[in-house]
Amino acid sequence: MPRMSLVDPAATTGKVADAFENLPTKLNIFRMMAHAETCMVPQMRLGGSILGRQDLSHQHREMLILLVAQLEGGAYEWKQHVPIAEGVGVSKEQITAIEHEHLTSEVFDESELALLAFGRQVIESVRVDDATFAAMRQHFSEREVVEAILAIGFYMTMARLTEVTETELDPAAGITILDANRPQPSNNST
Repeated sequence: MPRMSLVDPAATTGKVADAFENLPTKLNIFRMMAHAETCMVPQMRLGGSILGRQDLSHQHREMLILLVAQLEGGAYEWKQHVPIAEGVGVSKEQITAIEHEHLTSEVFDESELALLAFGRQVIESVRVDDATFAAMRQHFSEREVVEAILAIGFYMTMARLTEVTETELDPAAGITILDANRPQPSNNST
């Protein structure tokens, strides 16, 4: 039982109503977030950018999201993002390793090991030591490093939203949200 009511999408107005109208599915996380009317749309835009417009690969992004969910206890995010991770090519062995916090497992390549070590320090310590940062920079551009930090922070916020409010878990529908946030090919046929 959630600690707060879920906003009824049909009872919303303005930009929040428009945001719900554009969603392929009205997940409980969005219905909870809608209590913060002035924050909902900007937060959803940031989430959409993270899911569909980063240079950071989909696999790397999903590994970080699962890492956040595991370390932060974000059951909602875990449930939504395991199917997404699988859908973008993260192996079941890698998901299991993240779930059990085996972040130095041989199922990860060198870049993934650097990413997960970096992610763990960002999540747990805020600051990252020089060696971990250097390993991350060996494999990722400056843009990807910043995108990784923003993805981690966004999903830490989402984990806190769902865990503090005890938002009920929806059936996994994250892949639908991911597909909705992928850039659509332009149709420039003349």
